[in-house]
Amino acid sequence: MQDETPTQTLTEPQAHGPALTDRTAVVAPDRRPAVWLTRLVVVGIVLAALNLRPAITSLGALLEEARVGLHMSGSVAGVLTSVPPLCFAIFGIAAPRLARRFGPGAVVCAGMAAIATGLLIRPFAGGTAGFLAASALALMGIAVSNVLMPVIVKRYFPDRVGSMTGLYSMALALGTSVAAAATVPMTEALGGSWRVGLGIWALLAVFAVLPWIGLARDRGAADRSTLAAQAQDSPAPRITRSPTAWALACFFGLQATGAYITMGWMPQIFRDAGVPAGTAGVLLAVTMVMGVPLAFVIPRLATRMRTQGPIVVALGLCGLTGYTGLLFAPAAGAWAWALLLGISNCAFPLALTMIGMRSRTGAGVGRLSAFVQSTGYLISIPGPLLVGVLYQHSGGWELPIALMAGLIVPQMAVGVLAGRDRTIEDER
Repeated sequence: MQDETPTQTLTEPQAHGPALTDRTAVVAPDRRPAVWLTRLVVVGIVLAALNLRPAITSLGALLEEARVGLHMSGSVAGVLTSVPPLCFAIFGIAAPRLARRFGPGAVVCAGMAAIATGLLIRPFAGGTAGFLAASALALMGIAVSNVLMPVIVKRYFPDRVGSMTGLYSMALALGTSVAAAATVPMTEALGGSWRVGLGIWALLAVFAVLPWIGLARDRGAADRSTLAAQAQDSPAPRITRSPTAWALACFFGLQATGAYITMGWMPQIFRDAGVPAGTAGVLLAVTMVMGVPLAFVIPRLATRMRTQGPIVVALGLCGLTGYTGLLFAPAAGAWAWALLLGISNCAFPLALTMIGMRSRTGAGVGRLSAFVQSTGYLISIPGPLLVGVLYQHSGGWELPIALMAGLIVPQMAVGVLAGRDRTIEDER
C-alpha cells in the first residue's frame, strides 16, 4: 500500500461518480489521518472481509453432520440455507442508523464480536433452536459489516475506492473459498467432531475484533461529527425515489441469486451429468476461487471508466455462455463452464464498487449500501428454492438451467442502468 494517507472528509462536493474516485480530494490538513491509523484500517478491512462468509460456507461443508447431530429435519435444514440472505436483508437495513449513533468503526467492531460469539456458541448449542439463534447472531454481525464496509472505504480512501474495494472483495472471496475447502480436512485433523470443525472459525473472528477496537476508540467521535456535517451540508435524497438506487438494488439481487444458485446446485448438476462427486466439489472450488484475483482487478478497472455498463455486459455474457454449456455439454466442458461462471460471479465486487461510486458522501454511501444490500438479498431468497422446485418436478436440469440463464438478461439490463455516470444526489 502507498504511504500517503487519504482523506477522511471532503471539504467540498465532487462532481460525479468516477471522478470522485480517481482525483485527489481537497482536504482539511487537520483532519488527515495518521499513517499508522490508515494502515490499521487496511488490516481491519482485510480481517473483517475474511470473516464475512466462513459462517455460511463452513456450515455448508458440514450441514449433513450438523443435521444428524442436532436431529434436525430435512425441511428445517433446507430453511437454514435460506437464513443468510434473510438475515442480511433484515439486519443490514439498521446499519446506517447504528453508524450515525455510534460511528461506523464501533458498529463493525461490534459486528466482528457478534460473529465470533455466534460461531463459538453455535456448534455447542443444546438443540436446533439454540443453533439457529447463534447462527442469527453471527449473521447479524455479518449483515451490518456487509453494509458498512463500503462506508469505511469511502470514509478513509475516497480517492482509492476501486483499489480498496478490490482488496476487500478479494479477501472476502478468499475467506469464502478457504472455509469451503478447509472445513472438512480441519475437522478430520481435529478429531472428526463437526462441532469443533464449525467452532474453530470463531478464532478468525476474534482476531478481526482487535484492529476495530482501536478504530472504534480513536475515530468514533470524528466519524459521528463527519456524518452530521455531511447531513447538514447535503440534504439526504430519498433513496426509494432514486432510479439508480433501484437499478443497483436489482442488479445486486440478481447477481446474488446467481451466486447462491451456483454455490447450492452446481455440484449436483455436474454429478447428475456423470462427473464424480470429488471432481464436482473441485469444480465448485474453481468457480469460487476465480473471485480472488478478479475481485481485485474488476473494481480498479470500474473506477477508471465513466460508465460500468461494458463490464456488466461482459460478465453477463460469460454467465450466459457458462449456463448454455451446462445445458448442452455439462460433463464434456465442465472445467470451462466452471471458469466462466466464476468470472460471471464477479458481478459482486462490481456491485460493491458501484455502491461507492453512486453517492458523493459517506453518509449517502451508507444509505445506498443499506438499501441496495437489504433489497437485493430479499430479491435473492426465492431463486435457489425455485431451482430446487423446478428440478424436483421436472426431473432434470433443463428448466432450472434455463431459469438461471434467463435471469442473466435482466441482470445485464439493470446493471447497465446502475453503471451510468451519476449519483443519487443528482436524482432528488
